[in-house]
Amino acid sequence: MTTRRKGPFYVLALAAVAALVAFAGCGSSNKSSSSTSGGGASTTSASKNVKGSISVVGIWVAQEQKNFQRVVDAFNKQYPNVTVMYNPAGDNTPTVLSTALSGGRPPDLASVGQPGLVKQFQKQGKLKPLDFAKQEINANFSPDVVKLGTIGGKIYSIIPKGANKSTVWYNVKAFENAGVQPPKTFDEFLKDAKTLKASGTPAYSLGAADGWTLTDLFENIYLRQAGPSKYDQLSTHSIKWTDPSVKTALKTMAGVFSDTSNIVGGVNGALQSDFPTSVSKVFVDPPKAAQVIEGDFVPGVVAGKTNLKPRSGYNVYDFPSINGSQPAVVGGGDNLIMFKDSPASEAFVKFMASPQAGKVWVSQGGVSSANKNVPPSAYPDPITRATAIKLAQAKTFRFDMSDLAPASFGGTPGQGEWKILADFLKSPNDVNGTASSLESAAAKAFK
Repeated sequence: MTTRRKGPFYVLALAAVAALVAFAGCGSSNKSSSSTSGGGASTTSASKNVKGSISVVGIWVAQEQKNFQRVVDAFNKQYPNVTVMYNPAGDNTPTVLSTALSGGRPPDLASVGQPGLVKQFQKQGKLKPLDFAKQEINANFSPDVVKLGTIGGKIYSIIPKGANKSTVWYNVKAFENAGVQPPKTFDEFLKDAKTLKASGTPAYSLGAADGWTLTDLFENIYLRQAGPSKYDQLSTHSIKWTDPSVKTALKTMAGVFSDTSNIVGGVNGALQSDFPTSVSKVFVDPPKAAQVIEGDFVPGVVAGKTNLKPRSGYNVYDFPSINGSQPAVVGGGDNLIMFKDSPASEAFVKFMASPQAGKVWVSQGGVSSANKNVPPSAYPDPITRATAIKLAQAKTFRFDMSDLAPASFGGTPGQGEWKILADFLKSPNDVNGTASSLESAAAKAFK
């Protein structure tokens, strides 16, 4: 429930990252040296006896990497003799890990945004089970979350941070200048977009250089139009991507994509903008765009880089209803997995499953914790608190569809869904061709 992505925010050069993974002792080597939001547990003699170093490859970059560093700092307060070396691989994490595994030099741990990738690595016999932390995991996570990381009766992943991806973040001044209120329906959403444009501010900021932002938009539309049952079927490729329900969702999506003059920078600008850039264009005064359609991790991307304040400067509304659809949440999450078992790795996994780690994660904003024992008071402002609660209490919840798919289809730059939907942004009238391309890529990946 990523980042995805929703954690990954930019692409690092593959060769450079792969070299970092392979080079022993590389990356951000950290022990506790700075104060950490949320505090830390007292160091015990048992925790002092845990020694060693662990390498972590993950999708967290930019501001999310800084937030993860705060978690590492909190861990080191309890385990001062463990060194954590973190290498950010961003969107290339699946490829980097596959390369490291084929070379026989995997990291100790990794964070990935795709449960489908977790299943792939487990099927290959590459993962170590996390059953040593079963007590902590069962105590702090809901049965549904535990089930998501369970394969063949063993736990192989946990979700230390998640996201409500059914949100739209907007610049308050832009909405006030246009005289519009947060829309409740998708028809109102499209109508308000034209009003925003007429007021002088483009309605949409799209980070299409990161293809996962486009899959998130499709999934929110599809869940509301086709319903949760169809969503489940498409997630497992039980129905084809040429199904009429997919084409209907693509036509709805084209309502945004075809309004090219209402996209800041136009189509080319969107295709050249990564996710953080798309957020920065909205979270600025004066705004360059009125709103960005993405998850509740949006504010965390610009934390410390914007003067806008919650509610007065920026705010959020739920992804609009389509054809009278009931409230629903598409969620993402970053899965922590283990390739090498050791006392230091086990200590880190148990810490990441704790409410203490969750408090540190959410304290900076832009993150929803899947840990049910993280108190609402840990969230820094009413907005992030509200979106996190909606994630936890959603009656209709579905995990990010692209993250459930094989990585070659749903989670790799330059191919699969990411590329095909980027092509659709350039040609939003080609609904049939797009559906056929999606089905061809899905059939190959799910074979």
